[in-house]
Amino acid sequence: MGRKGFISRLRSQMPLQMMVWPGIVFMIIFCYLPIYGLSVAFKHYTVVDTFQSAPWVGFENFKIAFADKFFWDSVGNTLAISFLKLLIGFPLPILLAVLISELPSGRFKKTVQTISYLPHFLSWVVLGGMVINWLSTTGIFPAMLKSLGVVGKPVNYLVQPDKYWLIAVLSDVWKEAGWNTILYLAVITSINPTYYEAARIDGAGKLRQIWSITLPLMRRIIALTFTLTIGGLLGSNLDQTLVLMNAINRPKAEVINSYVFNIGLAQGDFSYATAVGLAISIVSLILVLSTNALTRRLNDKESIF
Repeated sequence: MGRKGFISRLRSQMPLQMMVWPGIVFMIIFCYLPIYGLSVAFKHYTVVDTFQSAPWVGFENFKIAFADKFFWDSVGNTLAISFLKLLIGFPLPILLAVLISELPSGRFKKTVQTISYLPHFLSWVVLGGMVINWLSTTGIFPAMLKSLGVVGKPVNYLVQPDKYWLIAVLSDVWKEAGWNTILYLAVITSINPTYYEAARIDGAGKLRQIWSITLPLMRRIIALTFTLTIGGLLGSNLDQTLVLMNAINRPKAEVINSYVFNIGLAQGDFSYATAVGLAISIVSLILVLSTNALTRRLNDKESIF
């Protein structure tokens, strides 16, 4: 294609280009240019230094991180919370999407879907405050458990470290499960109805139709979301942690993101925090590629990459 042809095609696509270029500029500024700052992980950087003037220390920051007990504690908490979220939070939106799609009334279906994904639009500051109030000594859940005879007296569950993982997982699932059904519902509504009609003629019941038609035709989007979820195992929700964590449950609540946040911003050790963040990013990339390879082998050589 010559220069004139390229310019002519660019002009004809100008409305589309105007929608694409702001996103490209955003990615360049906030995703690609900051990559240069990763060099800080290999330097002893302070606020009075520049990226060029800071002295090189090699892998010293990584050695300090791997020898830090609190870092490994945060890794353990992150993995435990993330695997519980994966175990509970990954299949639940699929189940919820299938159940919503089977509702007969269109108006009731839209109402249920709206109510289910409404918590997604509320910040963790709001939802976290609700969770803190509900689980406090005078909250609704301790009072309910006492009235049912499950506990003798109301207790504050957020000051019990052994309960934090379950609280973090269930509150996150409550917030995001409805929103995560949107992709699955879009796939379900695109399925050709003749498949279900043929299945009914053959005598297949509703459960058989879901198992043999709905779920197999959702396998691509399930593989995609599973791969992305695995890639985010080490990126446990920072907003949720900062809201729900307190001095008592901190040993079980501290995750990698909050650890990096406290080291980097609260203590001002930017090099150490960058080194930890870079190491976690590399591990997350390996997880994504490994999961993609696994789903490719199990999904007829189809994958997201």
